[in-house]
Amino acid sequence: MAVTFLVTKKAFEVETLLKAPCRGRVLIELKPTEVFFTQGDPTKSVFYLATGRAKLTVVSDRGKEMILALLSPGDFMGEASILHTENAHRATAIAVTHCTAIRIDKKEMISALEHENAFSKVFLTYILSRSLRVQADLVDHLFNSSERRLARTLLLMAEVGDHGPQPTLIPYITQETLAEMIGTTRSRVSFFMNRFRERGLIEYNGRIRVHNKLLKAVLEGSDSQMTVSGSWGR
Repeated sequence: MAVTFLVTKKAFEVETLLKAPCRGRVLIELKPTEVFFTQGDPTKSVFYLATGRAKLTVVSDRGKEMILALLSPGDFMGEASILHTENAHRATAIAVTHCTAIRIDKKEMISALEHENAFSKVFLTYILSRSLRVQADLVDHLFNSSERRLARTLLLMAEVGDHGPQPTLIPYITQETLAEMIGTTRSRVSFFMNRFRERGLIEYNGRIRVHNKLLKAVLEGSDSQMTVSGSWGR
């Protein structure tokens, strides 16, 4: 299952706006593994992630858990709360690292979208960006090998391109989680990670540092930089 990375650019100081004294907006902090909301909970609030990383997960009727999205600062969670047709959250939002977020009550969120034009533009940009990312994830999952999907996942987590030429340290993540995200086995992820490291595309010693060369290899389809055999493994 392709995972969505919801990464947006702030068109203005949205946090300044959201932190302004106003009923219905509260700054909160969560430690790793603490929950913003749980699948099935009533939709009472929307959350704006100011710092840290979080993830959205969903559990099927058979008890299987899947990661739907990894979130970064500038992302929203629980935005479906503003819809009259949504009475319960369809996923669980969990802090991956220490997070600060702004909890916006449902009524306040609707009011802000109606009366605060700058905020409305940022929120609309976020929704459109998310939609495009979901489409890209679907294409990636349908047409690319698991090795390419892993490379793209690492790049998106590192937000390569936003930090210059220096390698980017991504939040701690297990190989099991990476395997679940890209739809392959942990042993295949381990094999690909070792291959990336041997070619200088990543540094991997517990935590992962991603190099811009990995971005170039993926975008240009430079198979020779990625593999020994010249073909991308599935």
